[in-house]
Parts: sequence; structure tokens; C-alpha cells
Amino acid sequence: MLSALPHRLTATVAMILMLGTSVMAQDRKPLTLEGTTSIYERVLTRPGIMQHSAPEGPATDTYPAFQPLYVFARNGDWIEVGPSPNASPEGWVREPGTVQWKQNIVGAFTNAAGRSRQLLFDTQPDLEWLMNHEALRDVQERLVAEASAGLTGGERGVVSVEPAEFVNIRDDLYLMPILDFTEALHPLTYDEILMMQVASVPKQAPKNAQTLTTDNAAFDVGIVFVLDTTQSMENYISLTQRVLQNTVRQIEGTEIGKLVNFGVIGFRDNIEAVPELEYRTETLIGLERRRDQTPVLAAIGQATNVARANSPGFNEDSLAGVEDAIDQIDWEQAKGDGDKIDARYVILVTDAGPKDPRDPNSRSEIGTVELQKDAEGRNIVVMTLHLKTPNGAGNHAYAASRYRELSRFAGQEFYFPIEGGSEPAFEGVVTRLVTALTDHVRLVRGEDTVLNNEEAGDKLVELGRAMQLAWLGEQKGTQAPDVIKGWVSNRAVEAPNRLAIEPRLLVTKNEMASMADFLDNMVRIGETAQSSEQSIDFFGQVRGLIADMAQNPDLLVNANADTLGGALEFLDRLPYQSQVLGMSEQRWAESAMMRRSLIDGMRQKLVQYRKWLFDSSVWTPLFDGAPDGEHVFAMPFDVLP
Repeated sequence: MLSALPHRLTATVAMILMLGTSVMAQDRKPLTLEGTTSIYERVLTRPGIMQHSAPEGPATDTYPAFQPLYVFARNGDWIEVGPSPNASPEGWVREPGTVQWKQNIVGAFTNAAGRSRQLLFDTQPDLEWLMNHEALRDVQERLVAEASAGLTGGERGVVSVEPAEFVNIRDDLYLMPILDFTEALHPLTYDEILMMQVASVPKQAPKNAQTLTTDNAAFDVGIVFVLDTTQSMENYISLTQRVLQNTVRQIEGTEIGKLVNFGVIGFRDNIEAVPELEYRTETLIGLERRRDQTPVLAAIGQATNVARANSPGFNEDSLAGVEDAIDQIDWEQAKGDGDKIDARYVILVTDAGPKDPRDPNSRSEIGTVELQKDAEGRNIVVMTLHLKTPNGAGNHAYAASRYRELSRFAGQEFYFPIEGGSEPAFEGVVTRLVTALTDHVRLVRGEDTVLNNEEAGDKLVELGRAMQLAWLGEQKGTQAPDVIKGWVSNRAVEAPNRLAIEPRLLVTKNEMASMADFLDNMVRIGETAQSSEQSIDFFGQVRGLIADMAQNPDLLVNANADTLGGALEFLDRLPYQSQVLGMSEQRWAESAMMRRSLIDGMRQKLVQYRKWLFDSSVWTPLFDGAPDGEHVFAMPFDVLP
């Protein structure tokens, strides 16, 4: 992917483009979908389909079910196919033995804690029958029990059921292609839903299930405190230390004490603006398995040595602290025994809002939405204790909105406001949180919890169940349903406020590099076209950019696009709406505030794309020998341009 753009590419994107280049690329390219110029035609194989050397020729191999293939040519009811758009086709198959896959989108099960397991039906009317049933929950419970026992294919067409345990698609990629979808309103609440026809096949052979002992002693938790260590926080940090000291005293010397692990990060603000702050972020003590938690208590004690200088502005760089907790903390325990931390919690404690990515004193240009998605993809829960002190009254609404975005996991929000900055209330919330998270270990081990469900609260009880399902799924090698095809709702049929299956775009590294390159150039052009006069010329420059990019066959752009989204055609037909993708010349010229908002949003997404491009753990080859640029990632819609 060597770019011929007239301006200098950023080092990040240039490197990825070079990595994505295949020196073995062939002159032949797959066919494009009708009405498009850059979307290649793809199919999925049906079970048992044979590969042939030529139409009507001898069979040479058998494809696995639902193997994604590109279409290079047609001859009657035969199609010439191959796994890569940048290599020669490998054979012919009968087209009736395939299913067209237009959108390149896949489904990912969310964690089922707090909702019922979902059923897959043979037809859309079968799914609608359940959704409209007066005794929906009772019927669903019976059908789930029957499907779990292997009783499917009855009069109501149940073909499969969601796994009992959670499978993290980022850790263990499974293909659940969305073949078709219909937008509708749920008859219970009139929430907008997608009724989706999905196929399912595990990407990899099932793992060997680990032997589960009766005490489930392997399950442990990691709790990392991210503490605001500026002047106003000294008393709250001391209270946190006292709570943790009490917790450690209760569990030290017990089996639970061996399975609860802590780390501490402090954050302040930009030391280039105010050197007297001493640090922007600092890992006061890393996360590791310790028999003695005295060093952790000492680290929190160190945090009480708060900054003696004022920060530049009321907001602090809390997002830098959280980002370090996600990226820098050793959740995988690579420096230890390699046995990764199972349940992962970050507790942010602050009385200020986060620096906006546009703030010149902010370290990172990544936003709260992108940061939350990255954390959840790594099975990390971010919780925020927001001290709403009187001095910050004018900041409370802004801070709350950002921290609510940041503190989401498995469809729930873990934002805990402390009204008036009450110290007794704060101590009570910290105590409940730490105790509830410790109880998650007791829950998995089958022991009595310290807090009952009412004391812990539904969200924390449900979170413990979610962590248990994720851990069990990994221990047992749980995968998505075996080779099936069926209809399912993206939202839980019995509780449409809960997302059950998250649609994601299956992108290659080359495609993400194209998105990053496009956004990088869009931001550059947009920054120089802020006035009304300059904005008129913006789309002229964009068209020139698109035309230049279209000359490079490895950059997947449409030179004839009328909207920004049309330039990246592989994004333009998704069940997803975006201000950026729908932007037209007229809309761009209408509002300077909207232009500013769009540019900032593009910049934040660009930062996240660059992080993913260099994170090998998120990329998976779909076939043996796949070039680096064709490794794939199931990308959440929320972070698309």
C-alpha cells in the first residue's frame, strides 16, 4: 500500500501502508459489487462445498463452512474464488453452494449477564412470533432449556441458542456473518431493533477445556486505582487508603487474599505548562500478585503527597491516567507468571472533569467513547467516583456526561457521583465497591459473599456474573454456536433495552489504514478551512484528495463520491449512521460549530485507529499465509468514522 498522495503521510500510516503491501499482488482483482467501484464481491461457502480446478472439472478440495471468499469471475453457475483480493484465485465452486455476503459485517454476542440467552430461529417470521408472544419470557425460557438440551428444529424453528458463557470476540475471533437484516420496532417497547440473519462457525478449533476444580481457585481480580493527586484531593486519598487497609486486614492470610490484586496510578496535569506539578501521570505501584499488600498501602500513602501547585484550569488529565491503566498496567502478567488477571477493574477517583482532547494541555487526542471501547475490548471495567464538590459546580454537568461515557461496560453504567463531595458518602461508596469486587472472587468460588445482593446493588452483582461468564468461557474454550444459519434480534427479545448482539465491521488492516489515512488528510484539510470562505473550497480539496487516493489500487476509495462516506464505500452501506459519513458540501458550509465538532471527532478516532494498527493482539488471519495487511479485526460501529 505505497501511497502516491501529493503530501507527506504521517509516519504511522506510512508504516502500516508498507506493512500491508503484498509483493506478490496479482494484476487480477475480484469483481466489484453492482453499483460500487471499490467494494469487492464476496461469498460465504455452504457446508460441504467442493473446490474444483475448472468449471465441471475434478474436485481438488473441500471448503470449510462459511469460509469468506472473493469472487474473480463467473461462468454459468460457477464462480472463480480465492481467499485474498491480492493473490490469484485458487479454484472454482458452484455458486448455489455459496451465500452472498454484501455488508462484510459480523455479529458479536455481548455478555449475557442480566439478560436471557438468545435463540436463533430458522426464519424471520419464527423470530417475530416469539417477540409478539403474550407469554414471551415463559416461552423463551422453555425454548432455551430445550435448545440447551439439544432439542432444536421443532415447530417454531429454533436452530440454536447463545452459549451459556461469554466469548470475547477480540480474544478469540469467531465468524458470525450478518447475511441480511431488517430494521423494525420491538413490539414490547417500540425500541428500534435489527432483525438479523446470521451464520456462525468457529474461526479456530475448540480449545482444550481446562479442568475446573470445585473451588475454581484460578479466578482472580485486579483493581487499579487511578487517583487525582492534585491539591483538593488529599483527604479523599487518605480515606481510600483507610478503606483499602480495612479490606486488606479482612482478607490477608486467606485464600481470597491471594486472589485480590491492586495497583495505583496518580495523575495531575501538563508539567510542560506547570513544571511544579512534577508529573502528569505516574504509576505509583504496578499490578502484580502479592501475598503482602503493604507496598500498595504505602503507594496510596505516597499519593497523599498531593501537588502543591495549581493545575492549568479546573479540569485535570484524568483520561491520561485511565489510558495508562489500560495500556501500561500488566493485566496479562507478562512480567510475572503469564497467568493473566481475570476480572479487571479501574477505579477513577477525581473531583474534576477530564481534559477535552482539544485542550492544548491534554496529552492524548483520544475521546471518552474510544477509550471506553478499547477498555471493554480488553475486558477492563472503568468505574468513576466523581466528587461533585461545591468548587466545581460549574463543571459538574460536563464532567458527568464525559465520565458516564467512559464508565460503561456490558450495557451498564458504573458512574458514581458523590454529591457535595461528602467525605462520609465517599468512604461508603469506596467501601461498597472494593467489597463487592472482592465478593466477585467469593461468588466464583461458591463462597458466601460479604454483601448481599441488595447491599451490593444490581449493577455490581450483574457485573460479577458477567466476569464469571467471561472467565468460564475462556476456561472451557466456549465458542459461538456451531455451523448454523438463523434469525436473531440484535437486542434481547425479552428486554429490548439490552444489547444482545453487537454488529461489527470485519475490517482488514489495509482497510483500517485506508480509514486512518483518509481521516488524517480530512483533519489536515479541515483545519485550514474553518472560515466561511475557505469552507466553500473544502470539498474541492477533498475531491482532489479522493482522486489522488483512488489512483492507488490498494487504497479502497471511490473517486466519484458525493459524500465523505461514499469515498469509503465499504462503510457506506452499513446499518449505521454517522455525521461524518453523511457529510455533504452543503451541510459542511452551514455551521462552523458543526465543522469544528466533526474535525475533533475525526481526530479522536484517528488516534484510536493508529493504536489498533500497531496492536498485534487485535488482528487475526482468516487463512493460512494471509498477508499482514489482510489480517482482520471485528471493529465496533461506535468508533467508525
